Amino acid sequence: MSSIKILYDEETIDRRVREMAEEINKDYDEPVLVVGVLKGGVFFTCDLVKRLTMPVTMDFVSVSSYGSGTKSTGFLKFKKDIDEDVSGKHVLITEDIIDSGRTLSMLRKVFEEHGAKSVRIAVMLDKPARREVKDVKVEYTGFTIPDMFVVGYGLDFDQQYRNLPYIGVVEE
Repeated sequence: MSSIKILYDEETIDRRVREMAEEINKDYDEPVLVVGVLKGGVFFTCDLVKRLTMPVTMDFVSVSSYGSGTKSTGFLKFKKDIDEDVSGKHVLITEDIIDSGRTLSMLRKVFEEHGAKSVRIAVMLDKPARREVKDVKVEYTGFTIPDMFVVGYGLDFDQQYRNLPYIGVVEE
């Protein structure tokens, strides 16, 4: 790993998370089940939930669509499923970044098939240049970024750098 150039500092991230929470607060007047996608989404999920005003329950899911290779299998493998029943509930999926769109598209479908009243998605970062699933709808986006490798605020490189309080670009 070479150096990391700050893309979004701690204050900028905090301000944007507050703005996103305000948007979400306007959209819901009923309880919401927030489902954070592990591991990267945990920082964003916790920061966002602290600012929501409706009744909130939280759960986390850990999924993969990659098996042992580097190409998506097209199927979700649940490493950790949620404990909550989603039927009849508003579900808000929170994730650190969307790139291909496969995981979030499949998660939305699973929750809808299990009877969720509604399913919406909130991501800290959107990397549309990497999108493979073009029709995945993301209702709340923190920042849209070009195709660059970023770390910090939950995003990792080989399980490192998640703890950085900012989002940075890895420079060679």
